[in-house]
This record gives sequence, C-alpha cells and structure tokens, in this order.
Amino acid sequence: MIANNTIISEDLQNIIAADLPWKDLYGKTVLVTGANGFLPAYMVQALLLLNEHSRAPAVKVIGLVRNIEKAKRRFEMHLDRNDFSLLSADISKPVQIDEKIDFIIHAASQASPKYYGIDPVGTLSANTIGTYHLLNLAVENSIEKFLYFSSSEVYGAVVNSDNINENMYGTIDPMQVRSCYAESKRMGETMCVSFASQHKVPVSIVRPFHTYGPGLSFDDGRVFADFVANIVRGEDIVMNSDGSAVRSFCYLADATIGFFTVLLKGENSMAYNVGNPGGAISIKELANILVKLYPQKKVKAVFKEPGNATYLQSNFSRLCPSIEKIKMLGWQPSTDLKEGFRRTIDSFIL
Repeated sequence: MIANNTIISEDLQNIIAADLPWKDLYGKTVLVTGANGFLPAYMVQALLLLNEHSRAPAVKVIGLVRNIEKAKRRFEMHLDRNDFSLLSADISKPVQIDEKIDFIIHAASQASPKYYGIDPVGTLSANTIGTYHLLNLAVENSIEKFLYFSSSEVYGAVVNSDNINENMYGTIDPMQVRSCYAESKRMGETMCVSFASQHKVPVSIVRPFHTYGPGLSFDDGRVFADFVANIVRGEDIVMNSDGSAVRSFCYLADATIGFFTVLLKGENSMAYNVGNPGGAISIKELANILVKLYPQKKVKAVFKEPGNATYLQSNFSRLCPSIEKIKMLGWQPSTDLKEGFRRTIDSFIL
C-alpha cells in the first residue's frame, strides 16, 4: 500500500490506470520541484505506485523541497525506497544534481494568496529565478521533457471569463502587490518558450484552475480550503463576502491525470488548461452544498459583510476554463463536484 488512506489509495490506483504512455518514464529519473506541495505530491505518489505495479525498470523520483522535515513527514512511508529520494534546496539558487535527469516537473511555487501580501518577493522568485535555474539544468541534462506548472491567474482580467481558452488574455496591473504571482507565472511561461526556442528544451505548460482533494492544507488560505476545514471540524462556514464569485473546481485525481497527460503527450511550447468546466459554482452555492452533504455535522453557512479577508483577494468575479485543447490529448475530468468534495472531506474524517 502506498498510502494508508483508502480514498488516497483509490485515487492513486485510478491515476496509474489512466491510458497513458507510462513506458516513456520507465528507467528514467524525474525531478519534481516543490514535491511536498498539494499538486505535485500526488504525482510523486502515483509514480511510486506505478513502480510497485510494473516489472519494467523503475522510475526514479527525486523530490526537491524547501522544508525537508515537512517533506519527510509527508512521504514517511517511502523514505527507505531505492526509487525515491528527497533533496533540500532553494531554487532561487542554482540547483546541483549529481545524476542524469530525464524529466523535470517544476511545481515549486507559493500558490496560496495568503503569501502574495506577506512574501511577494519569495512568491515571484520561485516562478522566475527558480525557473531560470531549472531550465539551465534542463539544458545541461538534455532532458526529454520539462513540465512547467503555471496558473489560471495568467489570464488576468479577461473580457469574457467564461470558457477561457489558452489564447485569451486580459490585463494584470503590475502596480498591485497581488500581481507578484500572476506576473511571475506569465514570465515563467515566457522563459520556458524562450529556452525552447533558443536551446531546444522540450517544454509543455499546465495552467491548473481551482483544484481540491485529499491533502488540501487547512491553512491554505483560499475559501474552499476553509470550507473543507470547517466541515471536518464541525464549525459553521463563515464568509466575509456575498459569495457571488464563481470558480471552476477540479478534483485532484482528475487534475493529476491531466498533468501526466501533458507531461507525456503534450506538444512542445504549448500551454494547456487543466480544470473542470462542469465544476463551476459560486462560493455561496458551494458552501450550501457542503453543509447539506454533512447534515450530521449540524453546521450552517453564514455570510457577513465583506472586508475582513486575511489575504489579497482576486478581483475577478468569474473564472471558468475551456478544456478543448487538452481534450484533444485524450483527457477530461470525470469526478463531479459533490462526489469530489465528499471524497476530500471523507479523506480527513474516515
């Protein structure tokens, strides 16, 4: 068993059962930056489970992390494996790896809005300086694929924020501190395609929309993480807004298959939305659905006047993706919103 949580184990089994050219990874070394993060950790765990189910040469996974002790707790079950190792490093400095790297998954980033105001320099550094160092590492190793984790935030204030495709861009105000994330993600993408053009680095980019699932940090800072924490703890959901903002939510296992799809089948110098248009819902509606999913918790949704947010909020009232491009690679989400949030919450309480 790669995880002692039934729901996580089921998710990982579903991920490696996806119809993908996993053979391209056999016998190769994959460097995952930010390996302890919410999104990349599932990729790490899936690769390790893939090794357990395959007689082919193992995929070697190197997880690059900032907080080695936290990572050891997250991956405690895997620390004695020969196909997995953790490396503590600051990617704002050149990365030294003493072995040949074949694939790089660059997912190290402060993705929570709570960091944009308190550590904007650290937020933008991983997305720009860190990306530069890793792209140079890619050149040195003549890697087979570089997967860059960007964000739906790169779209900025698009005119039509419904059905956003990969060629729709709006403005981002560079004079707002919150722009440290979106602007640096945009620059990271430009660095990727520049290295692809000048140094022939095979790069593909994923733009995740709001992703949720097991392992979501209760102190993430985003409202949907707060909601999950509230239900698990039996607390009323209290919102300091009218809850009218609409976001499109994608379950983590579905998103992870999407990330692997782009890694293994994505075109070079292309960006792909990874999200679930069917998961579009207002924050208020989401709160009410979660309350109804767990009547035994006897919690309620309470909406107060806006103005008490603890992080720099988005200015966009609606953000929903088109996934037609990644569907051409054979991927689309399969977990509906109620099932996904039930699995997420149950993973903490069962």
